[in-house]
Amino acid sequence: MILANPHVQTLWGPRFRRLPALARREEKLLLADGDHVWLTWAGPELAPGAPRILLLHGLAGCHDSHYIRGLQRVLAERGVTSVAMNARGALYPNDRAHGYHAGEKEDIAEVVAYLHRLDPRGDTRAAGFSLGGSRLLNYLADKPHPSLAAAVTVCVPLLLDQCADRVDQGFSRVYRNHLIGELVAGLARKHEHLQAVNPAEAERLASLGPLDGLRSFWEFDQQVMAPLHGFASARDYYERCSAQPKLARIDVPTLLIQAEDDPFMTPAVIPRADQLGPNMQLEVRGGGHVGFVDGHLLRPRYWLEHRLPDFLLA
Repeated sequence: MILANPHVQTLWGPRFRRLPALARREEKLLLADGDHVWLTWAGPELAPGAPRILLLHGLAGCHDSHYIRGLQRVLAERGVTSVAMNARGALYPNDRAHGYHAGEKEDIAEVVAYLHRLDPRGDTRAAGFSLGGSRLLNYLADKPHPSLAAAVTVCVPLLLDQCADRVDQGFSRVYRNHLIGELVAGLARKHEHLQAVNPAEAERLASLGPLDGLRSFWEFDQQVMAPLHGFASARDYYERCSAQPKLARIDVPTLLIQAEDDPFMTPAVIPRADQLGPNMQLEVRGGGHVGFVDGHLLRPRYWLEHRLPDFLLA
């Protein structure tokens, strides 16, 4: 298979895949603290009693991430309604200094409750990718809404400290530098936005100091994520938000898909059977980071877009 290399797997979707246009509609959802998130709907209008699929993107992603667009297209072709939740500040700048992190679950709870209010007869099934999967697992481990019927996560950094160390090695530093660059640029855009709409929150961002010298996730999370989201340090953030120790608390039927060759992970991230909740399945195969591209260069097949709907719609 030409696409067997884990870095080719990782880079194929964002760099080389060309997805056809997909009709989608955006909705601004106000949150309890006065901030907002953007929802991106695809597929048919929500039918009474029908399931809806909630999609959560990874770090520095949004509804235009290749895995979100590809899955929304497949679900639409199956006649299934899906909604991609753009985390705070992921699509457009939000109105608070803080955004999202690996353990953030309050915004997910608000969105799931909102979907239930739209149609109490239907249920929600969720899919989370990378950091979005970490958020989803943290939510599932903490009394999720009863309307959440099933979940899938893909390539989750289940042990955040080990993953932060892993991307400091070899070619993985390319991914690290790209992600940190995207995050810093997003914070600059947010600061400009907050100066106009919420100067006090703009001051919170400015108090973080200059961000142009950050060279690792330990540094970024120590200087940015921890103070913005109430953690004592990067290590405190990693310890409190790593999802692996919480898996046994999850009761919702959940499929964990991890790649054995993920350049963001180490073997220790793959959980043991005795660490899983009673209704959890684990599938491990080659696929890079959120890749899982089968076939050949001229005829790639996107395995996730078959496996996830099969599980979520079963």
